[in-house]
Order: sequence, then C-alpha cells, then structure tokens
Amino acid sequence: MRTLPFDRNKLEEIAKGCPTPFHIYDARAIRENARRLKKAFAWNKGFREYFAVKATPNPHIMKLLKDEFGFGSDCSSMPELVLAEKIGNTGDRIMFTSNDTPAEEFRKAWELKAVVNLDDITHWDSLYAAIPGFAAELAAAPQEHVFCCRYNPGPLKGGNAIIGKPEEAKYGMTREQLFDCYARMKAAGATRFGLHTMVASNELDPDYIVDTAKLLFALAGDLHDKLGIDFEFVNIGGGIGIPYRPGQKAMDLARVGKGIQDAYAELVEARGLKSLALYMECGRCITGPYGYLVSRVRHIKNTYRLYAGLDACMANLMRPALYGAYHEIVVPGKENASETTVYDVTGSLCENNDKFAIQRTLPVLQPGDLVVICDAGAHGHAMGFQYNGKLRSAELLLEEDGSVRQIRRAETMDDYFATLDFDGL
Repeated sequence: MRTLPFDRNKLEEIAKGCPTPFHIYDARAIRENARRLKKAFAWNKGFREYFAVKATPNPHIMKLLKDEFGFGSDCSSMPELVLAEKIGNTGDRIMFTSNDTPAEEFRKAWELKAVVNLDDITHWDSLYAAIPGFAAELAAAPQEHVFCCRYNPGPLKGGNAIIGKPEEAKYGMTREQLFDCYARMKAAGATRFGLHTMVASNELDPDYIVDTAKLLFALAGDLHDKLGIDFEFVNIGGGIGIPYRPGQKAMDLARVGKGIQDAYAELVEARGLKSLALYMECGRCITGPYGYLVSRVRHIKNTYRLYAGLDACMANLMRPALYGAYHEIVVPGKENASETTVYDVTGSLCENNDKFAIQRTLPVLQPGDLVVICDAGAHGHAMGFQYNGKLRSAELLLEEDGSVRQIRRAETMDDYFATLDFDGL
C-alpha cells in the first residue's frame, strides 16, 4: 500500500475549502527528486534539465524548479512558451521542440531566443518564411541563436506503446536528413548547434537511456567529422518512467548517470570532441509520483459488475482510458482494512472507458469515502478536457510546513461558456 503525504483528516480539512475532485502536489518530494536528478549528472558541468512543461503546465511548479534548481523549460506550443516567459525562462533556458509547427510559434521562439529544435528538414525553410529578416538577423548575431535537430533513429531503437516505434512515429529526421539540415544551417551562418532525440516514454530500463546517450554521442562525432561543426550539447530527451504498478522499481538515476558518464568518456573525450553539455527534458519522473488526484465516492452500483462511481472522471485523469494505464488507488482511513471487494472504479462521462481501474480489489467502499489516485503528478491535470461539459479541477500544492495553497482554481461553468456567443442565438 502506498504511503501518502497526508491522512484522511488532512484531506477532509482541505476539502472544506476546495471540494473534490482536486489535484495536489507534494512540494517536499518534488524538491528531493530534483536534487537526485542533479546529483546523478553532476559530473557533467553543463548539465541542464529542461522540465517538460506539457507534463505539469503550472507556473508555480515550473518556477519552483527554475528558481531552486536552475531547470529550463521544454516547450512545444505558444502557451507553453508564454508560461516559460512568465516564470523568467528565456533564451537558451527554453528548448522549443515542436512538430507541425505554426509560423507564429516559430516567431515567438525566435523572439525569446529559445533553442529552436527542428522536427523536420523542411522546418529550416519554414523559419525563413515565418521570421521577417531571419537571414539578416542570423548573419548579424549568430551567437544569439542556437539550432538543434531532432533525430529519429528508425529501426535502430525500439519504442513503446506511448510514443510508438521510432520508424512509425511522426517525430524527427532520418540520419541523411540530419546531415543535410546541419550543412544548410552552417552554410546560412549558424554557429551554435545542439543535437536531440526522444524515442521512448515512461521507460524503466536504465540501459535504454544510456544507449540513447551513446547513440547521440556517436552521431555528434560523425557530424563533426563530416561537416566540421561542434556541438554545444546533446539532448537525450525525457522518457524516464516511474513505477506505476506495485512491484515495479523506480529508475536508478545514479546508475543512469554513471552509465552515461562512461559513454561520454569513450565516445566524446576519447574521440577528442569538444566538451558537450548533457541536456534532458524530463517531466513525468520529476513530478509524476508526487501528484495525487483526490476524489470522493459518489455512488456504488451493483449490476453485472460492482462499480464505485467517483466525482472525478477522465477529464481529471485520462491516462487509464487512453493507454490502459495503471494507477494505484488508496482509500484514506481504510489503509489497514482488508482488500476484499472487486470494483470497476469509474467516472461519470458518457463513455464506457471512463474508468480509473478495472476489476481492482479494494477495501469495501461507501458513498462519501475519499479515494486517492496516485502518480497523477504528470500528464494528469494537463491532459484534461471538457467533453460532456466536465470541468477541470483545482490544483493545490502541499508545502513542506504542511500548509496547502491553491495554484490553479477549478474551472467554472462561466469558463466553459466564455467562448460562446449566446447573444447571437
């Protein structure tokens, strides 16, 4: 049974001011985890984590990670760029990695002097088209702009169910396109380069992450040898998973760090390449285990199965419906009760896949019981939607002193209707 950073009494106290459902994040645990990540890669002087904004796009958490640990922001859209700007991340503190990118987002990234990570070889031409005076500005101040390309290794790397096999995924360039694109960048006057890939999501095998770093180190060397360009960094992406299921082991970050350090010595230092900074863009492994969806049992239904209907739904946590993902469920106040009853734990959407758990053995549940769905700190609230007129819940931060503050209010019906013109009916 998962140990929670709060008990039933604390949650009931919180619920008096913020009714369920709500997401709550454990600030102490997030800080401890950020320290572990930095320690694992302290051997690399240029190491930087770009927190994946898509995982938990809340400026309060983003700012905590920026101010206390120097984390940058991995962005993929205009609102994410603006969020990064709002918390004070600009310039090379932003990694802009997008696909099928609209012109206005290229312009915003350029304005912020973000690292522009191109997903496709045609996107180099897209920059020329999107940004007035692009060529002249690059020629005048090449040192102010860092360019990067996203590599898709195809069959050289396996993928997983979340992100797909590389050769089937929509992301990145082939090896041949990569060489062509960097040659074009160099010819246009670019002088600062990085190299990127992202080939897995929620990966628990440390060797997979190490092998990804090896792939990029070797590729950076090959690009240097053929094109005569030096790279400032390699970005091995995110993808470090978390143990959602009981019995799974958390990624050993120290092992990953040591494995990549050894690969760096062999493939960068021994090859005589200039020092490379190691970048990562983790999201899930930073906040995922330290966020919780707190809900309350609304109904118990007994037909062909026994259903526990919650006041939350997949608008609050989509992963189980989208991926068949497993999330541990804890019933505060019944931690020591025998788990004797099998439930489908459901929401109220008019969709049969609106289920947080299927045939899950839990303590006997009753209407009014609090239910905590664990590991909802990343790709939880962020993936919410308004189908069926469901409104997204509040986000709260549990501070180290035990106090709780609201970092996002719950949506209201006024928010839902704000984009409609009833006067035009």
